[in-house]
Parts: sequence; C-alpha cells; structure tokens
Amino acid sequence: MRIADGRFAAVETGVEAGPEDERHGPAFPGLANVHSHAFQRGMAGLAETAGPNDDDFWSWREAMYRFVLRLDPDEMETIAALAFAEMAEAGFTTVGEFHYLHHQPDGTPYDNVAELAERIAAAAETAGIGLTLLPVFYAHGNFGNAAASPRQARFLTSVDGFARLLEGCRAAVAGLEGAIVGVAPHSLRAAAPDEVRAVAHMAPRGPVHIHAAEQTREVEDCIAHLGARPVEFILDELGADQRWCLIHATHLSESETKWLAASGAVAGLCPVTESNLGDGIFPARAYLEIGGRFGIGTDSNILISAADELKSIEYIQRLTHRARNVLAPKNGSTGRLLFDGAFAGGNQALGLGARGIAQGRPADIVTLDPAHPSLTLAKDDGLLDAWIFAGARIDGVWRAGRQIVAKGRHRAIRSIRARYGRVLARLAA
Repeated sequence: MRIADGRFAAVETGVEAGPEDERHGPAFPGLANVHSHAFQRGMAGLAETAGPNDDDFWSWREAMYRFVLRLDPDEMETIAALAFAEMAEAGFTTVGEFHYLHHQPDGTPYDNVAELAERIAAAAETAGIGLTLLPVFYAHGNFGNAAASPRQARFLTSVDGFARLLEGCRAAVAGLEGAIVGVAPHSLRAAAPDEVRAVAHMAPRGPVHIHAAEQTREVEDCIAHLGARPVEFILDELGADQRWCLIHATHLSESETKWLAASGAVAGLCPVTESNLGDGIFPARAYLEIGGRFGIGTDSNILISAADELKSIEYIQRLTHRARNVLAPKNGSTGRLLFDGAFAGGNQALGLGARGIAQGRPADIVTLDPAHPSLTLAKDDGLLDAWIFAGARIDGVWRAGRQIVAKGRHRAIRSIRARYGRVLARLAA
C-alpha cells in the first residue's frame, strides 16, 4: 500500500516489497470507539471496594460525582490525553467523546463556554486520535423534569445555552483534521422529549447519541412517566434513525430488539463497563440474527481495550447460552463477525463515512506483531481471532497516514504518563 496526504493512494496485492518499503505484520483498519467519558480514566480501579450497602450503578455514580467535582481544566486535559493515547495503543483510531463536563464545580460557566471542549480537542491532538465530539445536553435530575442535584451542576444547561455551547464546540475542533461534532441528549432521565427533539435538530447531518435502557430502574421510571419503555419511546416518539446511536440499550423487550434492528440505528455496546457496573446483558444473539447494527465503546475507561470489548460481547453470550461461538455464522469466524460489525457500526455511529483499507480512504491502520506466539498458526480470519481471543499484540497504529503507535507504545506515552502521574498525585493529596 502507498499513502499520500493521509489517505491510501494505492493498495496492491502480490507485489514484491522494494528495498525502501516498510514491512509490518498483519494489518486491519482502525476501529471507532463510539462511547467514551475520558475523565473517568482517572478513577479507574478506585470504585472496586464494597460499601456498607449493596453496590450498583447508582452507588458507583455517587463515587464518580465525588471525583468529577475535583477536576480543573488542566487535569481533565491530562487525563483525557492518557485515555486517548491508550485507545490508540488498543486499536482505536477515532473516539466518540460523550462530553458532559461543561462548567466549574459549582455550575458557574467558564468565561469561555467551550473551555473544556477545547481541552478535549487538545487531548485528541496530543494523542493523534480522530475525534467525534458529542457535547451532552443535560437539564434534569430524573424523569418528570426533576431538579438536578448540586453534584450534577457541572453538566447542566438550557436549550439556548446548549446552542451556544455547540457553536463553541465546533470552533474548538476546527483545527483538528477530520473532526466531527454531533449532539448527545444525555438520556430520557436528563432531557425531556421536547428538549431531545430540539437538540437533535441542532445537528441535522451529524450523529445523535443518547443513553438508553442501561438500568432496569430507568426502564421502570420511563414507563411510569412517559408510558413506554426507553428504546420504544426513542424509536416511536423521537424517530431515531441511522444518525442515532443508542448507548447500552441493554434492557430490550423482544419487540424493541426487532424495532431497533429495523430502524438502522446503532446500538453502542460497552460490555466491559456494563459488566463492571452490573448493568445487565444485551440480547446480542437475537439482535445480530436480524441484522442489528452495533459499535463498541470504552465508556468509563475502567479498561481500554478494543479486543476485550469485542470478546466480552461473545463471552457474555457464551455464559448466557452455555455454548461456544454463539454469534458466529455457521462455519464462520467469531472474530471476523465481531470486527466487521463493530467496524461498520462504529463508523456509522461517529459519522465517519466510508472507511477501510482501500484506495482513496483515510489511512487508519492497525498492525499486529508478527512474532507473537498466538499468530504462529493463524491465517486469514484466524488472525482476528488470535487478536481478539488469544492476546496477539498490536504493534503499530497509523491515523490519517501518521504513525502514532510503534512497537506497541504510543509515541508520546512517556510524557503523557508523567503528566498524568503528577495530576493523580495532586488529586490524592
């Protein structure tokens, strides 16, 4: 392959390598990370001690609130830079940042309304990763327009305020090659239906992301206040289509599963985080059998690994159905199915257009270490199986033709980690 101006200028097979050509291991296109809260990388592993009462998503959320109230813009940028660099090392070449940290800890806006969006953009530039910025609209504490708590003050905005924030976000990413701005009404808990419609209309051609049906309590509250289940309401009343990505969509009825698959929207699956939080099990087998689209996201960034997200989708189904290769077609590779599904769905969810190793497309490439033992007998689709299930190591990553990972390490990981260590030391003081 030959690269020019960040794109594949030529892709050829059966050609002898020349003396000046670079040689690398098996290659595949970079993946899209459809759902990230970058700042949560800073609390990874800090919420794994049992409390005095039963722990669940809601108790974890309180721990997250305590952490987020302490972050200043410099600290947030530093944490995001590490998260984004680790995503590149893990095989992601674009991230969808579900960005809901907008204001100072007491809710007072920064002088620059897009201050923290600019910090996300700066972190993406440092890491060299592609960015789809998804500023979050968050207005209420729960269904029925319930008042938000003081712990949520950093997130809150009005519809008019969000419009100003959105313009600031567009300006913030203007200098990033290929950056996209969408919108993210947080959830039906935090945004009333009319507000979700208004926010979605602010990005008529961009992606729309929303949390949906992550928790059974959320489903029950939605039925009580809106008369329908969350995914049912989003599809029926809000008209979700191919621009939309429903994050989690964990608790689906049989009819919702069919409806979501038929809508063309993407289910944004984050199985590592969903497992960590005890959310529940997405009906992956039923959904994929009828052509449902999905992408993968690292969400809370408790562990940043594209391979772990992919294999978790399958392994959860194996435990549920007590069978192996549950999602693969007959005589087909599970790794291939998972990769192809996440690749297509992820690119759609982040508004990236046509991608892949083909002439004229962005040169986003991931290569595997050819000397890794798991590749010894692997060939064809087995190379993906070896990466996803057997730990074959990523060696190199290129984004828009620029190498950002070599020998498994991000080019700037030492300096990024050093800054991160200083930030965490201050937060621990």
